[in-house]
Amino acid sequence: MTGYPTDNPLIVQGDHTILVEVASPRYAEARDQLVRFAELVKAPEHVHTYRVTPLSVWNACAAGVSAAEITRTLEQFSKYPIPAHVAVEVRDFASRYGRMRLERDERGLVLTANDAPLAEQVARSKQVAPLLKERLSALEFLVEPVHRGEIKQALVKIGFPAEDLAGYTDGETLSFTLRGVTMAGEPFGLRAYQQSAAGAFHAAGSARGGSGVITLPCGAGKTIVGMACMATLQASTLILTTSVTAVRQWIRELLDKTTLREDQIAEYSGLAKEARSVTVATYQIMTWRQDKESDFFHLSLFDRRNWGLIIYDEVHLLPAPVFRVTAGLQARRRLGLTATLVREDGREDDVFALIGPKKADVPWKVLEHQGWIATALCTEVRLPLPEELRMPYAVADSRSKFRIASENPLKLGSVRRILEQHPDEPALLIGTYLDQLQWLAEPLGLPVLTGTTPQRKRDRLFTDFREGRIQVLAVSKVANFAVDLPEASLAIQVSGSFGSRQEEAQRLGRILRPKAGRNQAHFYTLVSRDTVEQDYALKRQLFLCEQGYAYSIVDGEDLGCTG
Repeated sequence: MTGYPTDNPLIVQGDHTILVEVASPRYAEARDQLVRFAELVKAPEHVHTYRVTPLSVWNACAAGVSAAEITRTLEQFSKYPIPAHVAVEVRDFASRYGRMRLERDERGLVLTANDAPLAEQVARSKQVAPLLKERLSALEFLVEPVHRGEIKQALVKIGFPAEDLAGYTDGETLSFTLRGVTMAGEPFGLRAYQQSAAGAFHAAGSARGGSGVITLPCGAGKTIVGMACMATLQASTLILTTSVTAVRQWIRELLDKTTLREDQIAEYSGLAKEARSVTVATYQIMTWRQDKESDFFHLSLFDRRNWGLIIYDEVHLLPAPVFRVTAGLQARRRLGLTATLVREDGREDDVFALIGPKKADVPWKVLEHQGWIATALCTEVRLPLPEELRMPYAVADSRSKFRIASENPLKLGSVRRILEQHPDEPALLIGTYLDQLQWLAEPLGLPVLTGTTPQRKRDRLFTDFREGRIQVLAVSKVANFAVDLPEASLAIQVSGSFGSRQEEAQRLGRILRPKAGRNQAHFYTLVSRDTVEQDYALKRQLFLCEQGYAYSIVDGEDLGCTG
């Protein structure tokens, strides 16, 4: 056992899981290394569990992390010798990345294996063989360009992800630059990490660039990274995002920070349907159809112009119909932007295959230390379930149990007390259930914004909040994604979507824009004690732990907010 310091935090296990002792003085250092190649599975108070998977290793390889670095990190932070077979399997996972290559030559699109046994395995694979046009040699297969995306998906499924070096169409030329001074007269320039992320995506114009995902915290300027990629490519761009509010934010940012003119940019949504050199559309309109038997009419937008770049904002929300059409768009450059690659449907491998591997991932705490996002204090407030609800809760089914716990009436007093403790901070009251939001907002005199709020009223409420005419705004899930509210410094989450880590990321992100002065934000989650809501809250907090946030758990009575 010599050579392994007792204060090291890792215990590497034979099933590819890694136990991490939070109390170790080397915990933070080890966590920052682990997140490059392992996935957080669970995070109770004292010992967190990570897992090394093929996909986590392939993403690490795509970002330039080698198998040797992964093994060296495990050795460096482990309490005990790592199981020999784990090191062997990490090397095996890493070696599989790029053993299949897609390239283009005078024969067309060619899939090449690096050795004959692998070529034979691929040729006999039920998933891959139907997508092969003909065998050109012992190691080479001709592939129809229309199957480029599908074959990458199939190769991921059998454990041999292809490195796609077949290149891209240039698309229509679009000449513009980033401004040095915004339209409002403010100095503007790319931060170092934004420049680095855009550079990693472009890869100096080589075939190894042009597709992939950039993971940055909310408030760190993912939109600006997208604009930097656009400016580098100088090509027409289709941008897909989550809502009309997000569409208009993109358009405002493009006009404010680039030399693009209004007549070069179009909105494509339920309210307006134009296509220009830069077109910003919602996922909702792209997946609209008259009924379940009809075609997705608006997917034709992908072919409306000769796009040089497609940007998928909040790529972790990419809907299935857009996945399907993206499989046929592999000759277009594709950029995914997100704060978290966690998908609730488990389709991270499809993002990897069809959008591209992770090209840049800047830890939230790193940007917090540099002052680019606000420091956040995360607090879970646990409240008892009132006596009159305990029996209805006990006999309810699991879904009803969650709703009863989420709508605990004691949360009104908690919200009131927290707002009293932060009297001058612009605040968001965030919830999943609309009846609950209305019930909480009415006695507090708060405006409520939900998915049914007309777009014009949404825009007015967001503007009034940004300009200080509204101090506290109650919002439903409609505000989870791509809504720029830089003034917000306090969030009170009264109900969530079961154990959704991606939702936790987005809701915390609403308050992380840098602030003047202390640059401090507060994120409260109200939870009914000893209920399924508490269990799901623990799952959501995985995201906080992944990013290095400590969260405190307090009793509602200690805050004086259970009355």
